[in-house]
Amino acid sequence: MERVLIMAKYFGTDGIRGKANINLTAERAYVVGRYIGHYFSKDHKGKILIGKDTRLSSSMLEHALASGIAAQGCDVYLVSECPTPMVAYLTRQQGFDCGAMISASHNPYYDNGIKLFSSEGTKVSSDLEMLIENYIDGKEQLFYAIGDEIGNIKDYPEGLDDYLTYLKSNFWLDLSHYRIAVDCANGSSCTTARKLLSSLNAQLTIINESPDGININNHCGSTHPEDLQKLVREGDYDLGLAFDGDADRMILVAPDGSLVTGDHILYICGCYLKKHHSLDNNTVVTTVMANLGLFKALEREQIKVIQTCVGDKYVYEEMCNHNHVLGGEQSGHIIFKKYATTGDGLLTALVVLKVMIDEQKSILELCRDLKIYPQLLVNVHVLDKHLAMRDEEVRSVINDVNGKLAGNGRLLVRESGTEPLVRVMAEAETDEICLEMVHKVADVIKRKYGIDEK
Repeated sequence: MERVLIMAKYFGTDGIRGKANINLTAERAYVVGRYIGHYFSKDHKGKILIGKDTRLSSSMLEHALASGIAAQGCDVYLVSECPTPMVAYLTRQQGFDCGAMISASHNPYYDNGIKLFSSEGTKVSSDLEMLIENYIDGKEQLFYAIGDEIGNIKDYPEGLDDYLTYLKSNFWLDLSHYRIAVDCANGSSCTTARKLLSSLNAQLTIINESPDGININNHCGSTHPEDLQKLVREGDYDLGLAFDGDADRMILVAPDGSLVTGDHILYICGCYLKKHHSLDNNTVVTTVMANLGLFKALEREQIKVIQTCVGDKYVYEEMCNHNHVLGGEQSGHIIFKKYATTGDGLLTALVVLKVMIDEQKSILELCRDLKIYPQLLVNVHVLDKHLAMRDEEVRSVINDVNGKLAGNGRLLVRESGTEPLVRVMAEAETDEICLEMVHKVADVIKRKYGIDEK
């Protein structure tokens, strides 16, 4: 059962997020920076790392955040445009007190966000998030650093090479026999994918590798892989890789153009690790959004599955608490605990390619025994997602649908952790049943709480 989460005021499941200069302003970033700088300069002059994705507002927020941090006495290192997992890795490996990533992941360019990482490369604690929120709300007063206590802001370009060297040192693959198409989503993977994969001799075709500030995730990448599917299907490729805006997630495209999601990747890697006696506790961690077919396939392979709330932070928390090595989400957030503390699209690609090479199988052969049940997800834009979820009529229709699906599917209704949405998802034996059941619930929510999509 999905546990009840107490949602913070500004922080969602993936940091602070909002529309740039509407509810996520340069002033807000500066205020967040001031508290971070204060928090990590109490007993020494802290070091804070900042990365960003390619969207137009990222530089504005980066400089505002950095100014706030330096104003309170911490030194700031700017690694510029990079993947989110690179910030997590460098923060942990290079002795930073905290890392910050300016990104709204797969959202459109006009959204942005601030993700914060602890010195261990994990999402910062809820306690620190609450302290930051209290400062945003004016519940605490801070005094500026003065004199030589003021922090310095400096560029840190060497961080990119450190990260790529780390990945390559763990995966010395010869990809010279593989034709790979890559969709960089005009985002963070533009700085890493070509550089690393070409160094492993892959035959590459890369699309959406020319960010202009507003084309990130625009009909491209992991949320819009249609162009990549067409390219792979018509171009005799062995594999397609579709990254999201900040490159912490990645989905695959098979030679026939079909999608290979995070569920497929968890199945492939879970079976591979078990075969090689490396799947600690014989367990894969995933979320309540994982496809019913994944649970059935892993059960057939005698691999246990643990479900968490939606969000890679909860997946990783469960992995750490019980020493599991593999976890992830259907969306392509896959965590390999041996190598990383968060989802990493490029790392995931390397692991899958290693499995293909070691097993001498195509991607379709590796996931042949996984049957994915039809699934439909509808996002309902609402005025108040918390009120909608507590509504008696909504709860009644949810119970009614679940009763009808019992044993042959499931319904999952949840609040978005980052947007004003209620997500309604159904799995069933046919697309028609999914459509009917989803709209029974979504129509009630829309009628009572819905707003027009902008």
